[in-house]
Amino acid sequence: MTLPLLHAAATWFMTGLIWFVQAVHYPLMGQVGRTEAAGYAAAHQRRVSLIVIPVMLLEAITALALVASPPGGTGRMLPGFGLAMLVFIWAATAMLTMPMHGRLLAGSDPRAHRRLVLTNWIRTLLWTARAVVASLLLLAAR
Repeated sequence: MTLPLLHAAATWFMTGLIWFVQAVHYPLMGQVGRTEAAGYAAAHQRRVSLIVIPVMLLEAITALALVASPPGGTGRMLPGFGLAMLVFIWAATAMLTMPMHGRLLAGSDPRAHRRLVLTNWIRTLLWTARAVVASLLLLAAR
């Protein structure tokens, strides 16, 4: 039960965080003044990384472990589906989110900001679906 619980906790944390980022934090980034934008973007990256990197790593490690050892006779399909979604989340982060953050490090860029908010819906919806999968895996482990 420990593995599915750790996995669910990491996934639920990231799901809650991504919804906060999508609904509150990213939209407010567009209101930072031009002269403060680059510094704000750098501080955002530094502070957010301290929180998300350990949790994302825990989520990935436990997702892999659940594929190797599925709980409660669920088979590998459900944990494999969850892992596939996580791969898409990491890919979206690397190919969509990080480049936009990189552009924002150079200063105020309304187009990059709009693209960041729009493309972050991919991660938001995938993490929400992952929360459902993590919940099902946790229920199967009972």
